[in-house]
Amino acid sequence: MLKKIWFKLNNTVTGGAIIIAFFSVFSKIVGLFRERILAANFSGDKIDVLDAYYAAFKLPDLVFNTLVLGALASAFIPVFIKYLKKNKEEAFLISNSILNLLLLLVGGLTIIFIFIAPLVMHLVVPGFDGDKFDMTVSLTRIMFISIIFFTVSNVFSGVLNSFKKFLTFSLAPIFYNLGIIFGIVFFTKWMGVSGIAWGVVLGALLHLLIQLPEILKTGWRYRLQLNLKHKGVRKILKLMLPRTFGLAVGQINQLVIVIIASTLAVGSVAYFNLANNLQSFPISIFGVSIALACFPAFSQAFAENDTEKFKQSFSVNFRRILYLIVPFSIFLLLLRAQVVRLVLGSGSFSWHDTIQTAQTLGFFSLSLFAQSLIPLIARSFYALEDTKTPVIISVMAMIVNIVGAILLGKYFGIFGVAIAFSIATIIQMVLLLTILRGRVGYLDDKRLAWSSIKIGCLSLLAGLVGYVVMRIVAPMVDMQTFFGILIQTVTTAFIGGGVYIFLSILFNFEEVEILQKYLGKYSKVLANKKSK
Repeated sequence: MLKKIWFKLNNTVTGGAIIIAFFSVFSKIVGLFRERILAANFSGDKIDVLDAYYAAFKLPDLVFNTLVLGALASAFIPVFIKYLKKNKEEAFLISNSILNLLLLLVGGLTIIFIFIAPLVMHLVVPGFDGDKFDMTVSLTRIMFISIIFFTVSNVFSGVLNSFKKFLTFSLAPIFYNLGIIFGIVFFTKWMGVSGIAWGVVLGALLHLLIQLPEILKTGWRYRLQLNLKHKGVRKILKLMLPRTFGLAVGQINQLVIVIIASTLAVGSVAYFNLANNLQSFPISIFGVSIALACFPAFSQAFAENDTEKFKQSFSVNFRRILYLIVPFSIFLLLLRAQVVRLVLGSGSFSWHDTIQTAQTLGFFSLSLFAQSLIPLIARSFYALEDTKTPVIISVMAMIVNIVGAILLGKYFGIFGVAIAFSIATIIQMVLLLTILRGRVGYLDDKRLAWSSIKIGCLSLLAGLVGYVVMRIVAPMVDMQTFFGILIQTVTTAFIGGGVYIFLSILFNFEEVEILQKYLGKYSKVLANKKSK
């Protein structure tokens, strides 16, 4: 019985979604643990190391995300599946051709950047000098090795997804984080700071190796093939270009933020990235996951010329994201220092580090709703077969972000950079929504507006209750200890969240009705099991 259930999970789209969602959350948790170990070992008087570490990621990320992720995320899988249904060997030829082409490109750029890293990093981190600059260059060179493994690994992921094999694909990010943790804990003891970068390389290798046995079971074998004239290969290359440009915009935006942050106070790059990694947790769970789940329904609705069906689905999921993320944003803003202390506050991570990271996180939290809605709205355009509009708007948002970061960074330091990021994100979301409204017409506007107002007011009320609870609990526990902060945080979130849910039920929020239906079904299943 268990074997049959597992087979369905690992070999069906629905089961794959469950596996991916579960391990995605687990991977995020491991990622937070990774950040805690980093902060514990390289903060305080070693904050320069964290600055260098995060800055060193930017060039390898730019190359990998632009070339590899652009091809595989939007182009490889649909073309590979099309040929797989006709001829497995021909599909494997295409995968090997794409793999070898990407390896040539990525390998060539890796060799080039390893040699010219000092020249390029002067542009990336103009505010770093001396040992800090040398450290950043050294870490960058090592991290470039990791993207070679990631290139192979992501082709493996594309093939496994096409075969509806989701387990090892979902496990891969966890092993990547475990590799980095191993590097921090063990490699640094005998390699020094470079051990962190070698941990990244190990993580990338593990990301590859964990998928190797399952891809071999599909019958795939590596071949030294590079057929650029094949129609399938050329189709992939053609399809990847718009997505590649879109991803490049995001990476350039991150690169510019590092350039600006490197000229600010010591630790600015580290604080920005630590806070950004913390805020990405709820965005991935509430925003990205719902957007991914909605995309097939959006595409089907437009394919059937059923605009009303799209509008209904869009409205429900737009409000669902708001219902989840707005109260989360309020409590994250309220408990930002506690969250930072609980996740990162150990070892040499000082109170000064906590305040800098927490305040940056607070400014990020102001735009969490926009960051969570953008994936949903963007996929509405993708369903309309319009990939250009989201890219154009993201370019505009990037310009606003860069100008804002330069201006506000002068007066408010890294906080100004975070404020600029939030402003640019909100503008991006509003522009996308406005253009979508113009494209498809009425988007259930009244209900969206009324729900947004209700959710906002209810979240503020719950936040006010949470603030009172937080103040009451503080004198009752030792706020200098982990458990004292944990008790205050959990109590505040539990009571404040309880008030939010209770009032949601009282005022008949649709999102709660959906939750009640699921709970009702679950309780019936339990009741039937007990009766048997």
